Amino acid sequence: MKKTILTSILFIATFSLNAQNTKTVTTGNDAIDQSAPEISFEHEIHDFGTIPYSGNGTIEFKFKNTGKSPLIISSATGSCGCTVPTYPKEPIRSGEGASIKVTYDTKRVGAFTKTVTVNSNAKTPTKVITIKGTVMSQEETDNQMPLKKSDKAGTPLEVRPASTK
Repeated sequence: MKKTILTSILFIATFSLNAQNTKTVTTGNDAIDQSAPEISFEHEIHDFGTIPYSGNGTIEFKFKNTGKSPLIISSATGSCGCTVPTYPKEPIRSGEGASIKVTYDTKRVGAFTKTVTVNSNAKTPTKVITIKGTVMSQEETDNQMPLKKSDKAGTPLEVRPASTK
């Protein structure tokens, strides 16, 4: 009796799971909303190159709504917690521009390539923008260039004239 019930449950579960694997086929005749907004970035990849430890890891990705109706960005998500995007919450009208600010935590030493996934109501609803670069170690940053010392007035000590007594 137990074997029969167990076999029946497995049989039903198998067919239920297979029924969920239906594929949607598009014919290519799907209507594209010609008045839909479109997000067009000036550039989708930014290479910081080599940046100092704890340096400036912020970049603004500028974009424009090249569609005919208002663009609404619903989310912008970094690929990890070290990449934090800030995006406009208000609609961007046709022909207007805005930017998405992306900040990378430059206290993480080494090479990096991170992405931000931008979701919107555009014809292409998902766009991916990328940042990459290499963060120097704290020792490399400290040894890169000597700091010029200055007095309280801000005058560099190396240039200050000798005092006369």
